[in-house]
Amino acid sequence: MQKFDAVIVGAGFAGLYMLHRLRQQGMTARVIEAGSGVGGTWFWNRYPGARCDVNSLEYSYSFDEELQQDWRWSERFATQPEILAYANHVADRFDLRRDMQMETRVTAAAWDEQASVWTIRTDRGDAMQARFCIMASGCLSAARAPALPGMESFQGRVYHTGEWPHEPVDFTGQRVGLIGTGSSGIQTAPVVAQQAATLTVFQRTPNFSIPARNEPMDPAREQAWKARYAEFRAAARNTASGILYEYNETSALDVPEDDRRRMFESRWETGGVNFMRSFNDLMLNEASNDTAAAFVRDKIAATVRDPAIAQRLMPHDHPIGTKRICIDTGYYDTFNRDNVRLVDIRATPIEALTPTGLRTSTEDFALDSIIFATGFDAMTGALAKIDITGRSGLRLLDKWSAGPRTYLGLMVAGFPNLFTITGPGSPSTLSNMVVTIEQHVEWIADCIAHMGTHGLAVIEADTAAEDAWVSHVNEVAAGTLFPRANSWYMGANIPGKPRIFMPYVGGFGVYRAKCQEIVEAGYTGFRLSAVTHAAREYAL
Repeated sequence: MQKFDAVIVGAGFAGLYMLHRLRQQGMTARVIEAGSGVGGTWFWNRYPGARCDVNSLEYSYSFDEELQQDWRWSERFATQPEILAYANHVADRFDLRRDMQMETRVTAAAWDEQASVWTIRTDRGDAMQARFCIMASGCLSAARAPALPGMESFQGRVYHTGEWPHEPVDFTGQRVGLIGTGSSGIQTAPVVAQQAATLTVFQRTPNFSIPARNEPMDPAREQAWKARYAEFRAAARNTASGILYEYNETSALDVPEDDRRRMFESRWETGGVNFMRSFNDLMLNEASNDTAAAFVRDKIAATVRDPAIAQRLMPHDHPIGTKRICIDTGYYDTFNRDNVRLVDIRATPIEALTPTGLRTSTEDFALDSIIFATGFDAMTGALAKIDITGRSGLRLLDKWSAGPRTYLGLMVAGFPNLFTITGPGSPSTLSNMVVTIEQHVEWIADCIAHMGTHGLAVIEADTAAEDAWVSHVNEVAAGTLFPRANSWYMGANIPGKPRIFMPYVGGFGVYRAKCQEIVEAGYTGFRLSAVTHAAREYAL
């Protein structure tokens, strides 16, 4: 059986940096990755129009100064191919591939209490042992597979935005159905509409979307950022989102209506998620939120020529921002095209796929291809696919049967030496993922180094500390408008999944400071124990 200091599950941004850090510390590590290449979510999500919603200059690693000075982004918001090229560049630059095992899925991980090691098994029949098991499996990596009657009968092509083919897909002349209007659907629709003979968008829940206003990278802006990168990175780490948005510390209700509208208009024209920082209480005060939602609905009405279609595209069942806010390039304009149709499947639900297309409660649609933009089993889905067993045979699935429980999103009581990068209970998807990943990786690496220096073998979250953190996460979320939406933040998109707000909404800067305080106080909330005889024998 192969033995390592650490096994890392996943070769996305988290797995790449985790491997690099552990190797810097002289540790042996192996990355296990299901895909044939690195990049994580950017390896799988190759759908038309896939693009990041964080400015490229901020959606990148900061751990190596030469890397961030050398790499050149071509656009304000990078496309999937460019982000994937960046991930591959990092893997090659730091010679990471030699410690990776690709096209392999981890199926089980079990804690051996006597030896204080994890035994990890894969779908290729591998068995390996490691002192530490580090889950870098991602928050948006378990694609939500559709479950519709007649799936096997459809004679056309079926695609999922989260598992897109690696070869180009050409929809020219085709009748295409697009199911889902979350971020991936909103990015996909305008591109497919330009190719397809017809595009029918099947919408259950309309979403708010802000124009990206994407543009080629401004060389002067790039130069200014690179000249002050260290300063900008430090400032971003103290913000709520890990992103240098233009934060307005004024309530939307404390300014005259004309001034409020001018602020919204300015953010709308600038583009991007920065719109939600127009005022400081849009996610806290329903009346303030209503002003932003009304503004976007007015924009939809002004863009979409058919008033009936415009009305169907306007969200009314959740406050703006409580579902992940989308950014788009021409989404609402797409519904002015003669070859595009919008179908409300809340009013006329999909009943089944048929050999020639799709049937709703009122109509049959002839389709050549169907695209499912139905999202992910977020935050916990990737972990749920692995049979993870901790102390006394406790299965992670059983412990999380009523919803995920972690301490800081980093560890789970009852599962020693198991770390989760950007796990539930951390800022994760509510922040710049690369910034959050770096903070988690560095915390974990420093923790392991501390254990080595002090002759410690095992670290485990304390149950009381975990309970207190879960309560805090829930309390902070309850003070916002987030729980008002049936979002994937709540697990509401997965039938039977416990409805609980999973990310930490208290802010990245606050969270980062809390993690540092815990370290400085001697890892409060964690139980650390010395090397046992069995573990010493393993290490030898």
